[in-house]
Amino acid sequence: MSEKILIVDDDADSLKLIGLMLQRQGYEIIAANTGQQALDRATAERPDLVILDIMMPDMDGYDVCRRLRHDSATQAIPIIMFTAKTMVDDKVAGFEAGADDYLTKPTHPAELASRVKVVLARNAAQRLGKNDRAFSMGLIGAKGGVGTTTLALNMAIATAQHESTVLADFRPGQGTVGLALGFGRSTGMANLLSRPPSEITAQAVERELVTHSSGLRLLLSSGRPKESLMSVSPDCAATIVQHLRSLSRHVMLDLGAGLNKVTARLLQDLDQVTLTVEPSRLALGLARDLLLDLEQVGFAQSHVSIVLINRTQSSLSVPWQEAEHILNHEMTAIISTAPELAFQAAEAGIPIVLFQPDSVVADQFTKLAEEMTARVQSLSRGTYTA
Repeated sequence: MSEKILIVDDDADSLKLIGLMLQRQGYEIIAANTGQQALDRATAERPDLVILDIMMPDMDGYDVCRRLRHDSATQAIPIIMFTAKTMVDDKVAGFEAGADDYLTKPTHPAELASRVKVVLARNAAQRLGKNDRAFSMGLIGAKGGVGTTTLALNMAIATAQHESTVLADFRPGQGTVGLALGFGRSTGMANLLSRPPSEITAQAVERELVTHSSGLRLLLSSGRPKESLMSVSPDCAATIVQHLRSLSRHVMLDLGAGLNKVTARLLQDLDQVTLTVEPSRLALGLARDLLLDLEQVGFAQSHVSIVLINRTQSSLSVPWQEAEHILNHEMTAIISTAPELAFQAAEAGIPIVLFQPDSVVADQFTKLAEEMTARVQSLSRGTYTA
């Protein structure tokens, strides 16, 4: 059965337009044009999602949202506020009233569809039960420039096609994920890391997330040098990850290169670490030391995956069999060389798995993401061992 969506708007044209957009996506649509009618239909129909306008004649959307949240019959229904009110204070008021997401008019149909998909998926994941927990993975580079962020972004995009996924860029002052996707210099991560852990709530974390058209949600760092000067509390970073795990089925962390005090703290709560390395003796030597460091801080080697990324074609590259011998660890995946495709995708601001999904490299990213999804299912069944 398709999900049922209640659309609330006093403008008949908006009701019709939004309804048609979502019907084409396969959703069942019900409508209300007043606040009271919205409350009545939400109680009677029990929709899977409410899309709620703010400005209505009888009661505003904030009041409708609060009443839905205070009624035990409707309090669990996710709510997206969809309105022309664009001020930050309006958005804050929406989240404080209990909204799960906030979207401003006008918007592209693809963005509306992706927001609906993500909110429904997140709500479904939260209903699955405490034994079906979120899967968290950190991606660490043996050194800078080996392709860790590219791998993290493409894997996260691929995973988000099937499961609710968040990618968090834990590289304040060096963040490039937002720029790569056209979000500009987002300061969401810095805004949270500047707070004491006691002030970081799930709602505060969710307010800093942005959503890509693919459905992937992101917590972004910027490349502003002043962010790199921040004094980051490891406990603050761990609190952020804890809340991200309550908001999504998959949580991926771009941890940059090497270990630091924040990374070491986050390892305590991660299910998996993916170490990226290039086939050069320098990178492999650094990776070998990093594997030892991971073991010393208590992270099991059985929960470490190694991905060999070939960024350039070279007869001087270390063969993968020799790389495994140097690291005393099997390769989980080997990513093929595709410099032209990587350049074209970067220039277009579109990850490879979306820019050229039928390419060999895109298939490798997707299969690696599918393997991680399989591990999530093993975790849920209690059978995950490696």
